Parts: sequence; C-alpha cells; structure tokens
Amino acid sequence: MTALAAGGVDCDLHPAVPHLTSLLPYLDDYWRDQVTTRGMTDLVSQSYPPNSPISARPDWRPAKGKPGSNLADMQAQALDPFGTRFGICNPLFGVQMVFSEDMAVAFARALNDWLVKEWLDKDGRLRGSIVIPAQSVEKSVAEIERCAKDKRFVQVLMLVMGDIPLGKRAYWPIYAAAERLGLPIGVHAGSSYHNPPTSVGWGSYHVEDYVAQAQAFQTQLTSLIVEGVFARHPKLKMVMLESGFTWLPPYLWRLHKFWRGIRMETPWVDRAPLEIVRSNIRFSLQPIDAPPEPDVLNRLLDHMQSDELLLFSTDYPHWQFDRDEALPEGISSDLVRKIMIDNPLATYGRLRESASKEMVP
Repeated sequence: MTALAAGGVDCDLHPAVPHLTSLLPYLDDYWRDQVTTRGMTDLVSQSYPPNSPISARPDWRPAKGKPGSNLADMQAQALDPFGTRFGICNPLFGVQMVFSEDMAVAFARALNDWLVKEWLDKDGRLRGSIVIPAQSVEKSVAEIERCAKDKRFVQVLMLVMGDIPLGKRAYWPIYAAAERLGLPIGVHAGSSYHNPPTSVGWGSYHVEDYVAQAQAFQTQLTSLIVEGVFARHPKLKMVMLESGFTWLPPYLWRLHKFWRGIRMETPWVDRAPLEIVRSNIRFSLQPIDAPPEPDVLNRLLDHMQSDELLLFSTDYPHWQFDRDEALPEGISSDLVRKIMIDNPLATYGRLRESASKEMVP
C-alpha cells in the first residue's frame, strides 16, 4: 500500500442531509410551510441511488440512516484514518434538480447554512463548498457573496450536467464572482436531470448514467476552453470532482488537433488547450479509472505532462477503494506529497491562508 502523507487535504467529502426535514430550521417561514403543506419528503438525485453498492462502502454504511449523515462516522472513517488536515465538504443533495428558481434558491441557502451549523462548526478540519442554484445566475452570485464572508467556504460547487454547457456566457457572472473572491469552481459528477444524461438520450440503467459522467466532463471542458472562460477569467481555477482523469491525455490530443485546424473560429483561445488545463484545471483523485499495474499508471501520469493536476480525495462515503488504499500503488513519495498537500494548497487560496496561520508561532 502506498504510504499517505500526514496532514493531507481531502478535496471531496460528502456529508449527507439525513432528510429534507433536516433543512426546515434553515428555511424561512414561507418555505417551511411549503415543505410541510405539500408533504415534500426528500430530494434524492439518481446520480447516487441510496442503496446502490457504489453509493457507500459496506464498512462505511451505517445500520440506520444515510451513509455520510453522521459527523462522528466521518471523523472515525475518513478524517482520522487518513490524517486529514483539511476536508472539503461537497453536499450532494438534490437542490439543483427542482425547476422552480425560487425553491432552488431557498433550498441551496438552507443547505449551505445547514453545512455550517451541523458540520463546519463542529470540526475545525472541515471546509465547505457553496452550493448554488445555477438556474438563477443572479441568485447564484448573491449566494456566493453571502457565503464567502465565512472564510471556511473555499469553493463554489456546480454539477457537471445542468441546463446548458458551462462555458456559455450566461454563467460568466458566477465565474467573475468566484474569481474576485478567490474561490475555485468545483464541478462535480451529477445531474439536475433536466436533460438526458447521455448525448443520445435517456438510458435504461444506472450504469449508463455513471459511465456517461466522464463524457460530460470532456464536453464541459471543451465548452469552458473554446467559449473563452479562461481568457476572460485567467485566475479562475476549476476542479473536476469525480471526473476520472485517465481520459485526459487522448482527449487533449484530440482537442489540440482540431483547435489548431479551425482556430480561426475561436481567436480568443490564444493558448493551447494543454496550457489552459495546466494553469486552470485540476482533477480529484478518486475514482481512479486506471489499471492496477503501477508501471501502466505511471506511464499514464507521464502522458498528463504535469504533476500539479491531481488533488487527493477519498470520495467518502462512496465506494471507490477498500480499507485505507486511497492512493494507487507505485507512485513516488514526492508525487504523493504533491497530490495530498502541495497541489490542494496551491489550488485553494483560503486553505493556503489557513495553513499559513497555523504555522505562525
């Protein structure tokens, strides 16, 4: 087993909302009444069916309740065993799936406030992602500005499958706010299910949805690059969460080839796609979609042409590895430190500030 570096940053933890009623204390009177009067029960994304084996490791699945819904379990199963210095919480609750903009805004705000009170306030290692109602760009910017006052929020969270491609200019005010406040955009696997999760329509099985996530990340990365997001916002970092990464070298080769061939169409893309990825894009480690042979993995990492792209993650409580084998076999101790400490601190400015303050005598 590859040895972990002490004091690492876990960039993808998933605290689960036990039940929709858990958000009632964080909703205003109108929305509390709406939830109870309508008899609303829960907001469950089909990206993570609760009883699917991959939704939780068997030893991380509680006897009662949702996996990841108990802080003590997260501490005992993820934070303590991996020697985590900081853990970034990315709540995956279906607030982005509702069609009503007003309801999405209310639920996203409640979810962010719930995260603060029930998790961040109770463990100093935890940090948060700001969940936004992407259906309303104006309200998303307002929620970013509201939550960013709490320095424990370290990024903005969006889903990889939404209503429109992420590079579209409609979203640029969100990116401008994030860049101005020094917050990366975390793009997480998942869907609002307002559109089919595959490019050819609705499938029949969860496996089709699950496999299509990597294709969605490729499509979104193309959109972000060719629409000129990073030409307009050169300091903006985006973190692809649960995207996989082994697809990156052949994808970039293909994108580079066609960008060169028809670059007159997008003159604002004044750097090669690989250069943009190196400077502005990062990828979480789990799930590791690679063969188990160390020499094959190391050759693939060489093809990525950078040791700064990967960020450590456990994807707790989802089932991506067994026991404490969060890191792949055969990678060097120098790369382990880069993945677990150096790269996350370089990506998340607020984490870097916190780490610096801890070092001051």
